Amino acid sequence: MRLLSYNIHKGVGGRDRRYRLGRIIEVIEAENPDLICLQEVTRDAPKNGHENQPRLLADYFCIEGHCFQQNVHYRRGGYGNLLLSRWPMTTSHQISLRHNTRKPRGAQIAVIDTPEGALHLVNVHLGLNERERHWQAQHLLSHRLFRKSLELPTIIIGDYNDWRNTLARGPFSEHGLAEITHPRSRFRTFPAWLPMGSLDKAFYRGEIEVRHARVARTPMAKQASDHLPLVVDFHLNGHTRQHLLDEANSAGEA
Repeated sequence: MRLLSYNIHKGVGGRDRRYRLGRIIEVIEAENPDLICLQEVTRDAPKNGHENQPRLLADYFCIEGHCFQQNVHYRRGGYGNLLLSRWPMTTSHQISLRHNTRKPRGAQIAVIDTPEGALHLVNVHLGLNERERHWQAQHLLSHRLFRKSLELPTIIIGDYNDWRNTLARGPFSEHGLAEITHPRSRFRTFPAWLPMGSLDKAFYRGEIEVRHARVARTPMAKQASDHLPLVVDFHLNGHTRQHLLDEANSAGEA
């Protein structure tokens, strides 16, 4: 299964500052993901021609399950997180991660009914201040809606804005989550045209086998947004074990 996380910068290019949602679609389509976690997706924003990006993206990719969380509100429209799934969502919830008077942030929590079993998937966008991010991480990881699915294999992915990588050895480690995007030198995603910061990260816990993780560095990805997309290929371990048993049985019968 393939998971993609991408801060699309509202569809505006990082260097040319042009609004071109088609470039974002091209970048995503080239990776052919099953699960898509996006940040900074706009809906009905005047600067973007009042387009409903969540609907346009869901329709284009013929998505089975989708949910949008608008965190920042303009006078008209706003932007937030979008979660798209090739498979149905059994449950979906939204958690506000706004800390005091800082810019609103949020997390989407969903249980995805994948062909390999139930997956607990979280799409996050954290703040710019380190103390704020640590509060947000602790708030998320201790929230009743997150803990409701603790028994399921879990992936938390998104834009963490964590330049110094203090979350990995802090709240995520304390809650038993391992970092997929390590070492940082292999996962620099910002700014897209000359990546220096590993801001887009993924953590996991439970019966998950991570097969491969990488940053998409195509020429179009370097233009379409100010972030590069993060791509994770994985299996649920129960499915992997069954597949190996089936292969062994087939070999024995042969």
